[in-house]
Amino acid sequence: MSLNSQRGRRASDELARSLLEAGALTPDWTETFRAVPRSLFLPDLVWAHDMATGRSVSVSRSDDPTGWERTAYANVPLVTQWDDGAHTGSEPGTVPTSSASMPSVVAAMLRDLDVSEGMRVLEVGTGTGWNAGLLAHRLGSGNVVSVEIDEAVADQARGALLRAGLHPETVHGDGGDGWPEGAPYDRVIVTAGVRALPPRWLEQSRPGGVILAPWGTHYSDQDALVRLTVREDGSASGPFVRMVEFMKLRDQSLDWNRFREHVPEFPGDADVSSATVALTDLGDRYEPARFVMGLCVPDCAHVINRPDGRTARAWFFDLTSRSWAAAVFRSGEREATVYQSGPRRLWDEVEAALRWWVGRGEPSHTRFGLTVTAEGQRVWLDDPADSWAV
Repeated sequence: MSLNSQRGRRASDELARSLLEAGALTPDWTETFRAVPRSLFLPDLVWAHDMATGRSVSVSRSDDPTGWERTAYANVPLVTQWDDGAHTGSEPGTVPTSSASMPSVVAAMLRDLDVSEGMRVLEVGTGTGWNAGLLAHRLGSGNVVSVEIDEAVADQARGALLRAGLHPETVHGDGGDGWPEGAPYDRVIVTAGVRALPPRWLEQSRPGGVILAPWGTHYSDQDALVRLTVREDGSASGPFVRMVEFMKLRDQSLDWNRFREHVPEFPGDADVSSATVALTDLGDRYEPARFVMGLCVPDCAHVINRPDGRTARAWFFDLTSRSWAAAVFRSGEREATVYQSGPRRLWDEVEAALRWWVGRGEPSHTRFGLTVTAEGQRVWLDDPADSWAV
């Protein structure tokens, strides 16, 4: 074994140990994580992403091999492609379009997938190929199909899998279509955020099978991992497990340019009022309030701008009309100034949703669940029979 291989094996062992101690990795996956090192699946140039600041810093294997290897085994997400591959250079691009998820997220999702020997698995979103490699090592390459929409990303993953001695079926195609040639599947694992669960995933799953997917609304970039069990009638239902955040399926990602004409000038002819709601009441990145707002205020996109250290502006845009709202929060002021324009009173809906959430005891995301049928998808709180469309 070469010196580099020895270092890689030690780093892989250390990563598996730390994930096991943290509870993200279960003992049945430990040997697989040790045997299938993350570094085999990473390109020579990656961007380590800081979840707290949102900054991405490049790490080059040729310029800094020690730093690159340390980054490869760190519990951080790594951007591996910007701008659908159009980006060049070492500086971050505009929009990250492919990545290697945090090892703790990968391990926890495989734990929640709950696979056993002989199961067939469909993975939607191959990315680097590491997740497909882990599944292939555990279940056998012949039981794993992985679909990737970006041809260059799929080719790179296929090459990495071959170098690792693993041969799952790696398909260049739209993951929303699944892969009927390999169906039926016992498990479907999705590594991209979805806003509407494609019916083909249900159609290609066995009754009793599990679909594990990051799901959310266009209200924010938030996703909540949902674990759906497929029923005999072809529907599926299950609870939200925890908050995550993934790059979205390409045909379900939100194009913010669509709102450019909503506010030709600010505040224009908007109605003006005030509110005692605090900015913190709207919820931070992974807080349940923000997720619940997305459930209760449908067809709405929300973003917060902070032009300076003393002012924050929360925007709300209707996805189906030109209605919009903005709440301006100024440091030291008890009330926010609210602007609303268009037939839909979006801020009124947000305030009503907050009152509903508080009145229900501020339930966390784990008390909510999702049911998907041929007619659409419905969210429920505590009881699947008490649901509403989203």
